[in-house]
Amino acid sequence: MNRIFGRGKPKAPPPNLSDCISTVDARSESIEKKIGRLDAELLKYKDQLKKMRDGPSKNMVKQKAMRVLKQKRMYEGQREQLAQQSFNMEQANYTIQTLKDTKTTVEAMKIGAKEMKKAYKDVRLDQIDDLQDQLEDMMEEAGEVQESLSRSYGTPDIDEEDLEAELDALGDELLLDDDTSYLDEASAAPSIPEGIPNDSKTNKDGVLVDEFGLPQIPAT
Repeated sequence: MNRIFGRGKPKAPPPNLSDCISTVDARSESIEKKIGRLDAELLKYKDQLKKMRDGPSKNMVKQKAMRVLKQKRMYEGQREQLAQQSFNMEQANYTIQTLKDTKTTVEAMKIGAKEMKKAYKDVRLDQIDDLQDQLEDMMEEAGEVQESLSRSYGTPDIDEEDLEAELDALGDELLLDDDTSYLDEASAAPSIPEGIPNDSKTNKDGVLVDEFGLPQIPAT
């Protein structure tokens, strides 16, 4: 059948705002370039008019400048129209994209709400309360066990006044221990002899003594 009737042309894709905006912007850039060329031409004519005297030649150059200025005004009007069209399409495109994003957000929120409802079905408030009560009872029991284990056995009851009296007496004993009279006795002890022993030493009776102050035994 395709050989007889031929194949139909594929349908063109529907217009897209983004593509339309790009096309309009390209046309606006083209017009902007034309306006730039016309400005350069106007400057050239303006310089010529400054150097020329009044007469037919100057009037001819002036007419050319006027014609170029009219073209420039026309292009500027077209540029403004294209700029407004591009702005309107951008606003419409922004609104469409915002609506699409809103739709996606709403769908995501619906899915989230369904998942939350499904999750809440597995959670029972009464079970949570029972669990909290059980934990509280266990903590109280643990505290009682610790208190029971920390009790002391066989410790007599002692009066605090007796403890204070004993503490005061203990302070007096410590002060007595601070007596340093034994140090005076130690300092009065005979000093250790110094120097090299000398056999010629004698005591007060004229008897030879050794280095320790003892009488020497006479050699046989």
